[in-house]
Amino acid sequence: MKKQRNRRASGRVAGVPVANGPNRVDGIIGISPFAEDMRQQILKIAPHPTSVLISGPSGTGKELIARAIHAHSPRADEPFVAVDCASVSGPLFAGHLFGHTKGAFTGADHATLGCFRAANRGTIFLDEIGELDRDLQSNLLRVLQERVVTPLGSHKTFPVDVRVLAATNRDLKELVASGEFREDLYFRLNVVGIKTILLSERPEDIAPLAQFFLQKLAGRLGVAKKDLSVHCLDCMLRHKWPGNVRELQNFLEQAVLLSAEKTLRPDFNPGGAQRLCICPLGASVNHRQGHVCVPLSENRVRSAAPAAAESDEPWPTMDQLQRDHIRRTLQRTGYNQRAAADLLGMHYQQLLRKIKKYGLDNSASRPGRPKKPPQRTPHAPP
Repeated sequence: MKKQRNRRASGRVAGVPVANGPNRVDGIIGISPFAEDMRQQILKIAPHPTSVLISGPSGTGKELIARAIHAHSPRADEPFVAVDCASVSGPLFAGHLFGHTKGAFTGADHATLGCFRAANRGTIFLDEIGELDRDLQSNLLRVLQERVVTPLGSHKTFPVDVRVLAATNRDLKELVASGEFREDLYFRLNVVGIKTILLSERPEDIAPLAQFFLQKLAGRLGVAKKDLSVHCLDCMLRHKWPGNVRELQNFLEQAVLLSAEKTLRPDFNPGGAQRLCICPLGASVNHRQGHVCVPLSENRVRSAAPAAAESDEPWPTMDQLQRDHIRRTLQRTGYNQRAAADLLGMHYQQLLRKIKKYGLDNSASRPGRPKKPPQRTPHAPP
């Protein structure tokens, strides 16, 4: 219980609002409708032993979602075992999943439990399930149906109580249609389906994710926390991030390790002979303030660096960003609060609390609404 209390103790990570009250889910960072919907899905799914299939592009946090489901489930204090189904194939992988007896194959000089028995009473996460061999799919289906495993080289069965979470970056329906994936196994795994999206489809999460990773990297690497300049964030918002959240995390780790300054700017030099934009864009980027983010040769560094430093703006807080975003949404919907809540992907009552918190209830100034006339002070009779 102490571990559970610590896991839910704080509602903020590195100054970034993650979720409030009962909607908090550790590790799911962001303010986008996708992030909020994902947190709600996890909290609904986690208490039940149902199998879940998480699909989406590589680098979008599928294992993170699986770990969050486990962490918020009744099995949270039991093992979480992650298995990469694309790493090994054939008999070796069968032994890895289900265990094997001594002498079951060449080199098997001792017996093993296997991942399913190691995860007993807990959760097993089958990553890249679409890469699983067809023969092993049959074995896995039997485990899911009968809740028993048979180690390689043995006829003895062992009961297992394991929740199965699976993930894939492939379209399993297409694999079923082509005969590469068993249809019955697909339906066993896809009792509840969760889909992730590209980072470029939720750009409002880039800033809170960057803040979270910079705080986390500072602790892990034992260095002072780095900050981002406004121009640097502009570069990051314009980049498409084909590697998604994983690429963002790796990029920030490179910046933290190689930048000598406390504030990361677009003219950050990763150590090569050529100055590179902090955002790995392939072309010039013209910013609002006139700054051009391009590869800089050595003879242009002295003239460009002061201009970049002079144009840096104060870094906005997450409260300021969220307040402005809600204000713009209210303006776009003509201050229709229910329409604004739908557009923002949040509950109506949650939006009302935000409006009150940020002082945005300026209904008297809504378009088309006349302002109330000033109250006249009554004069005393002569």
